[in-house]
Amino acid sequence: MGWMTWNYFADNFNEKDLREMADAMVSSGMLEAGYDHLFIDDGWQGGRDNKNNMIPDPVKFPSGIKALADYVHSKGLKLGIYSDAAPLTCAGYTASLNFEEQDAKTFASWGIDYLKYDYCGAPDDMEIAKTRYKKMGDALRNSGRDIAFGICEWGDRKPWLWGAQVGGQLWRTTADVRDKWKSLKPAEKQSDLHATGAGILDIVDYTQDHAVYAGPGHWNDMDMLVVGLYGKEGPSGAMGGTGCTDAEYQSQMSLWSIMNSPLAATNDLRNMNAETKRILLNTEVIAINQDVLGKQAVSKVKNEKWSVFVKPLSNGDFAVAILNRADTTQKANFNFAELGLTGNYEIRDLWQHKVIGKGKKWDGKVLSHETKLFRLKKI
Repeated sequence: MGWMTWNYFADNFNEKDLREMADAMVSSGMLEAGYDHLFIDDGWQGGRDNKNNMIPDPVKFPSGIKALADYVHSKGLKLGIYSDAAPLTCAGYTASLNFEEQDAKTFASWGIDYLKYDYCGAPDDMEIAKTRYKKMGDALRNSGRDIAFGICEWGDRKPWLWGAQVGGQLWRTTADVRDKWKSLKPAEKQSDLHATGAGILDIVDYTQDHAVYAGPGHWNDMDMLVVGLYGKEGPSGAMGGTGCTDAEYQSQMSLWSIMNSPLAATNDLRNMNAETKRILLNTEVIAINQDVLGKQAVSKVKNEKWSVFVKPLSNGDFAVAILNRADTTQKANFNFAELGLTGNYEIRDLWQHKVIGKGKKWDGKVLSHETKLFRLKKI
């Protein structure tokens, strides 16, 4: 959990911006709620020095990355950084191919806690990807520091099959998220989302089949939260990313949480409205995401109107998400036995923060693109 630079700043940020965001993570309650990583995405790099050590952009980071890491750590946060398994990154900056050992040691010397490793400018072949990611995974393990490894090749080479074997703790399952509900036109396969732009619903649909590959220490990464961006110009505003309703943003939070995705906010934490805070800081929803059992929710219903997910929790409870996929309000009526849950349950609505009923079923209205998120306790 944390906050990432990309959707809000793209590559236009500096150390002052990041210090301000670190401060905001504390003052807004984000850190207390569990968002404990500040992730620097593409655009920090300033090339290499005369010994081929990667250096930060001296204009953006006059104090250097280590000073920023020290500041971030002093706030109780961890610091993530970004590179790419090719000569250049997605935005055209210096990357790490053939410098894996050296760059990993550099990151460790700065006090880095996490590496997002992208794949722009690299071949389509799966075996080459496995080799390149393993090389960096090994380098991180040999760096002398515990650095989490995020694989970002967008699901095109099925990293859920091999990501853990090459040292990854998480791997992206789709093309980049845009600030919208769904793609401009239906994507017949996951890789089509690069052209049509992945919306919240597309990422859910293309990640739900990979639940078996997720668990403690190895997660399906559904990309950043777009909650609170409201169509901001920039990376998430491309490809029809004109913004979502608060109901859709709330659905993203619900679905990312029940499907165990990492939660990386990307809005301006220094200026959040009440709805954005309500969504991002819902500790009952976050508890579903962070449950120590680490089971990703399984899809139980999927049709034109509904998607329903069930996730077992460590204390014996179950989380249930009921998503109205339709463009109008729908009346729902679900027997829990049809979802594989027998017996009577106390039903707690995690957005209303209260018990709303008891029994063997739930029925009620669900707004367009809304997700009801319940915690069921057997009685």
